Amino acid sequence: MTGKLTLSRAINEGLRRALESDDKVMIMGEDVGKLGGVFRVTDGLQKDFGEHRVVDTPLAESGIVGTAIGLALRGYRPVCEIQFDGFVFPATDQIVSQLAKMRYRSRGAVSLPVTIRIPFGGGIGAVEHHSESPEMFFAHTAGLRVVACSDAAEAFTMIQLAIESEDPVIFLEPKRRYWDKAEVDTATPLSGALPLDKARVVVPGDDVTLLSYGPLVRTCAEAAVAAREDGRSVEVIDLRTLSPLDMPTIAESVDKTGRCVVAHEAPVFGGLGGEIAARVTEACFYNLEAPVLRVGGFATPYPPSRLEDHYLPDLDRILDGVDRTFEF
Repeated sequence: MTGKLTLSRAINEGLRRALESDDKVMIMGEDVGKLGGVFRVTDGLQKDFGEHRVVDTPLAESGIVGTAIGLALRGYRPVCEIQFDGFVFPATDQIVSQLAKMRYRSRGAVSLPVTIRIPFGGGIGAVEHHSESPEMFFAHTAGLRVVACSDAAEAFTMIQLAIESEDPVIFLEPKRRYWDKAEVDTATPLSGALPLDKARVVVPGDDVTLLSYGPLVRTCAEAAVAAREDGRSVEVIDLRTLSPLDMPTIAESVDKTGRCVVAHEAPVFGGLGGEIAARVTEACFYNLEAPVLRVGGFATPYPPSRLEDHYLPDLDRILDGVDRTFEF
């Protein structure tokens, strides 16, 4: 069945498909059951699958992830919801010290197929702890897969692929895109979906490669349309996978265009853009016409809501990054 769904509804449908397909799949989190989650992503799932499979937990992120680890050791596939990005840090010990290490520690004998859903990023007028971009904490942690969906169609398949993964997955959901709609074919088998560890070309182009993920993919696609008015052909790539990075897709594009800009909401300092810039420089050095440039947030705590429009990269700042690549 094909139809327009919001990104939040697409994740709901993907979770429903996973619960139907495997009775070992469970959903756990604060208010995920009767309330359906603060963003209503799990709405209706407890009613249809019962309180033993869609579990309302106490307000204790470390307990949620710790319990999920124990369940995974017993053969379950837990899906944990962290209400807001900034609430994940109490669970960092479990994620970094236990979840990410077990498969390596056991030489592959023990896997922990735990998916941790984290709404991330700003743009909803919330305060600090509700608008963070913590992806690099987890991308830097070996043993975790870190992925970010950008639209409803991607979210529907990616959440199912994450749940099927034998590795623990940090699944990042761009909260300001929850209400964006896109065509989603809910009848598409997962066998035909783009693998979880592959990037995708959203807008083809020849002059400059624009890399992004999560909430800024849509903004970058809009920037590519605007850049055409200046006669510039921008290729937009949705990274999808932040760890591991799909370097073959990235390098193929940059070798073609000779220029690269990376855009993300997280602060530029210490952000994913720095890692990508280093890797692109190593892989594409002789084809680069300009340095790899980065567009992102500032090295400050997330600001009050009245200032977030100044903090978040927007169309103009991304286009400025594209323009600066042609100054070299």
